[in-house]
Amino acid sequence: MTFRTLLLRYSLFAVLATVANLGAQRVVFAIISDDALIPALLVGTGVGLVLKYILDKRWIFYDLGQGVIDHSRKFSAYTAMGILTTAIFWGTEAGFWLIWRTDLMRELGAVIGLTVGYIVKFNLDRRFVFTDSALTIGEAR
Repeated sequence: MTFRTLLLRYSLFAVLATVANLGAQRVVFAIISDDALIPALLVGTGVGLVLKYILDKRWIFYDLGQGVIDHSRKFSAYTAMGILTTAIFWGTEAGFWLIWRTDLMRELGAVIGLTVGYIVKFNLDRRFVFTDSALTIGEAR
């Protein structure tokens, strides 16, 4: 896959996961209250994590592994690699919320945090999760 194709595809998937994450957060805020930041972060992160794993596994890393054991191992490693990146995302979103106390700035913080986190996460996933991946950058598929 060319670098440009990889970048566009990964960026699109990051946008989709971000929209799913923030959408899930909005649902939590609507159901519980505007002061439900922690539950909203947890639910949004879970939704975004599962969606991004499914997309990355198949369309970024071309991982064709199947079965419960393979999925469990890779999803566990994928989640573990996400701990640092989740801290970046949560810290940025919470920091923007604490400083400005507006939904717009909270969501801007989320987008910034998720963007930085996804860049870090790609490199971690490539090195530690999808080690048997068929991903090659620079070659046409």
